[in-house]
Amino acid sequence: MRKRRMAAMTFDPSLSLQFNKEQNQQHRVHEEIEGLIKVYKDGHVERPQIVPSVTCAVAPDQALTSTDIVIDKCTNVWARFYVPKCRAKLPLLVYFHGGGFCVGSASWSCYHEFLAKLASKANCVIMSVNYRLAPENPLPAAYDDGIKALFWVKQQAFSAANEWFTSKCNLSSIFLAGDSAGANIAYNIAIRLGSPGGKLEALSPLGFKGAILIQPFFGGESRTYSEKYMVQPPRSALTLAASDTYWRLSLPVGANRDHPWCNPLAKGAPKLEDIRLVPMVVCISEMDILKDRNLEVCNALVSAGKKVEHGVSKGVGHAFQILNKSQIAITRTDELIFQIKNFISR
Repeated sequence: MRKRRMAAMTFDPSLSLQFNKEQNQQHRVHEEIEGLIKVYKDGHVERPQIVPSVTCAVAPDQALTSTDIVIDKCTNVWARFYVPKCRAKLPLLVYFHGGGFCVGSASWSCYHEFLAKLASKANCVIMSVNYRLAPENPLPAAYDDGIKALFWVKQQAFSAANEWFTSKCNLSSIFLAGDSAGANIAYNIAIRLGSPGGKLEALSPLGFKGAILIQPFFGGESRTYSEKYMVQPPRSALTLAASDTYWRLSLPVGANRDHPWCNPLAKGAPKLEDIRLVPMVVCISEMDILKDRNLEVCNALVSAGKKVEHGVSKGVGHAFQILNKSQIAITRTDELIFQIKNFISR
């Protein structure tokens, strides 16, 4: 029997180098905000646990209960509820957390502490929505999740499944609320609901009474004075570079910062005069790079005949109410809660 001769094989070192080069390309960081998020060229996303997540447990002396409920099983959107122990039905705040649409959670300890305090002091029920994050879920995913959360609330009005919730909530007194990116979500949901052909009638019998925008995260291609010149401390909650990165990661592919979701005053944005908007309160921080942008939006809303009021918290920066433990931040947080309480109790 003749023996088959094996073909000689030679190893090409350049193939190994090419393979390693492709692997390195895949694992190269494409976008990063230090300590918060890394996005690699292959689409992999890392979010370091910079803020601990906590359960819904609250201290006994806070006189409220808290629980987590899944809103949409398909998208895994859920919400954390804060319900004061009170016999009367209370206003409902549908709240959206901040984080540039890319980070953050309703379970973050800083939000859990702030919202438990807000519910207790302002005497309202809070539904803190844990929406989907970009870049895996770019806008309008967060807006869509907010609308789904409102339709979930509507379903409860006709269901006995969550009687503990409906027996505590005055569903004819609902407020959209949020801070930073969450305030942007609340604003854009209000725009959707109030636009011609919007979903406001479809959400009956829910009654929307107002929107609370805390340091709303807006932007634009043209820089404002505070964006260009506001000096930020080294570990500021929001720098201009971080803001730009958040927008690159969250806006649709090809969009710039003059997209209406980012810049509500840009060319092509909905005409404010044509929209039925609920009364709004805008809470601005004096040391925030977004200060001038927030004031511009307030002025435009007033010029369009909308009911808008604003207040400026002196001596504090972006997200002071959740991230800063200084005495001045604690004082300003108490003032902020008092402002919100006054707004929802009218």
